[in-house]
Amino acid sequence: MPSPQENSTTARAPVKWLTPIQFVPGVGVDRAELFAKLGVRTAGQALFFFPRDYEQPASATLITQLKDGVAASLIGQITEVEIAGGRSTGRSILGVLVENDHGAIRLLFFNQPFRAETLRRGTRVLVSGVPRLNGFRFEFVHPKVTVIEAGESIPEDQILAIYPLVEGLKQSHVRRALATVTDDLASSMEEALSDEIRLDAASRLDGVLPAVATPLMGIHDAIAQLHRPTSQSQLDAARRRLIFQELFVLQLALAMRRRHLTTELTAPPLETSTKIDSRIKNRFGFELTDDQANAIAEVGRDMARQFPMNRLIQGDVGSGKTVIAQYAMMLAVANGYQSVMMAPTEVLARQHYQTLQKSLADSRVRLGLLCGSMSAAERRDVLKRTAEGTIDVLVGTQALLYGDISFAKLALCVIDEQHKFGVQQRLALRRGGVDPHCLVLSATPIPRTITMTMFGDLDVSTLKQKPPGRGTLHTYLSEDGWRDRWWKFVSQKLDEGRQAFVVAPRIVAPEIVAPQIPATQNADGEERDGEPVNGERANDEVETVSSVINIYDELRNGPLQDYRVALLHGRMTADEKNDAMQKFFQGRTQVLVSTTVIEVGLDVANATVMTIMGAERFGLAQLHQLRGRVARGKQPGHVCLFTDAKGSPEEIERLNILASTTDGFAIAEADFRLRGPGDLLGKRQSGIPMMRIADFSRDEAILVVARQIAQEVIDADPDLSSPTAKRLRAQVIARYGTVFTLGDVA
Repeated sequence: MPSPQENSTTARAPVKWLTPIQFVPGVGVDRAELFAKLGVRTAGQALFFFPRDYEQPASATLITQLKDGVAASLIGQITEVEIAGGRSTGRSILGVLVENDHGAIRLLFFNQPFRAETLRRGTRVLVSGVPRLNGFRFEFVHPKVTVIEAGESIPEDQILAIYPLVEGLKQSHVRRALATVTDDLASSMEEALSDEIRLDAASRLDGVLPAVATPLMGIHDAIAQLHRPTSQSQLDAARRRLIFQELFVLQLALAMRRRHLTTELTAPPLETSTKIDSRIKNRFGFELTDDQANAIAEVGRDMARQFPMNRLIQGDVGSGKTVIAQYAMMLAVANGYQSVMMAPTEVLARQHYQTLQKSLADSRVRLGLLCGSMSAAERRDVLKRTAEGTIDVLVGTQALLYGDISFAKLALCVIDEQHKFGVQQRLALRRGGVDPHCLVLSATPIPRTITMTMFGDLDVSTLKQKPPGRGTLHTYLSEDGWRDRWWKFVSQKLDEGRQAFVVAPRIVAPEIVAPQIPATQNADGEERDGEPVNGERANDEVETVSSVINIYDELRNGPLQDYRVALLHGRMTADEKNDAMQKFFQGRTQVLVSTTVIEVGLDVANATVMTIMGAERFGLAQLHQLRGRVARGKQPGHVCLFTDAKGSPEEIERLNILASTTDGFAIAEADFRLRGPGDLLGKRQSGIPMMRIADFSRDEAILVVARQIAQEVIDADPDLSSPTAKRLRAQVIARYGTVFTLGDVA
């Protein structure tokens, strides 16, 4: 006779896709609120709540049988927890003693005091790692630890899914709910990928990736194996299928967007000629590099078409991207049309405006500037002249995106430092009843996988060559005792007539951050240099964070007291920032102490020395951008990286990469591997929903295949209107219709 529990299980009604999560057996009202914090409100959403990791318990190893350097797993109970050091010092050691019937072993975690919140005395845990013999006892350093909930059994050789959690929700709760949801819903999923696509994808991946199943696993099995894998090979096959589908849907959206731009939008054709080409190039006053010449030729061909150019110019620092933008803008003017150029900061917008003023001083080209710091009267005047067509080239910041700005004959949008703007901001600049050509610039070389995803709707021109006559760049990672010697070296360069930058990660030290600090962007969208909001982290890292305020005071009252030292940061008013930059441009200031407000675009040929304080707090790509502000003239550049504290091996590795090469593309790839796309590009960059299971840096091989097949599918069926593409079309529109404005595309 079946037990009452079996009767209950048999009698329950299966959950449906829209069943509220609280009605999934074992959840209830209270846990439903916790699931909601993770974005899971229905059973259908739970099915796509993917594990973040997996744990495969090995047969428990007796502590008496541990061997030095040989991986092992064991189950025990935590009996002691102690922390040496603390958060305020940035250096701590967490020691955890785990005991079972066969003895005790210690777990060590360096600089991870937060683990004490889950690794509490009395907790049962599964520990996996490599034991090391320390004296007469074994230790695990940074092992993988899985908390075993009360009453939860851990069968040998069963792979356990590890899910993201919130406080109050346990792995056992999520696993139990997901087991029910998977049993009830996985078999009812509709297959979006045809047999042909799954077979084609598998055959293209075979030979590139190991053990590729042919065809790719079906969706029912893939979802079931992802949540409750029966073997490592089945789990690998399930993940590969779902990764491919996620990247494939993204690439379909991008391919549809590219086709829409080239077949359904109309832009004014801006033709060039030998005469126009010569007149524009003669304004430059220097010989173009081969890369610049090729990019200009590509831009010229794009702008001559009757559909919008959509091109990305990416290049290393100092490769001359702005020249390409100026050529495109002058080509528009030569054809009787207007251009607009948007920069991420007012400092950079004003520099572009002044550069154009100088280059076009004796021409009939009419320039305008629109920034957030302008008075209402100045703004009205610029808007009026833009609408009348008496401004040919308008330069501005994000102020261009707001208000009732209109153009008489807009034909070209140039967006500088595109990684500072999201997809929707780029699209907003192109609204207004016209389909202008679009040229976006990036001084941050972009890894290949990011180019195929975040900017997959753009054609790409790459500048690797630098104009001749640029000085060589030397980068040094400071050592103990270097500080006094370095400031003497800086003084020597200043005495020779050169100028210097000093950069720090914060405006003020954390301990004096007031709780009423404003939001992290000003009216022009400028980042406020990373200072904490509302006093966040005010109690952490107090003693060691470099700040421009402190460094400015120390230098002008210490090693650089005989020189003209100025200050620049994001909390200064626009007039104060412009005044500081103008004095530095003109050489009236010798040393500029700044935050990352100088990161992009600033061009002072006489600046040959840069000191970066707290260098470990910056990403590689950002450090590379910062050092690109020196060696822009004929003189060699010198950059020294100082850290705020003794760096970890990982931090030192990053900084050594920077010191060893000036190749921005190699640095971008390294930064991408170390930090991932989110940190590399910034939270606001893409506008693209976060990937659920794919990882751009890890899954490049799958991404390449997904892109190839997606383009072929759209070439054959542009609107995904065939019966076999119905599910794919729905997924593309649901996930990316708003981001890429695909609602009217498909």
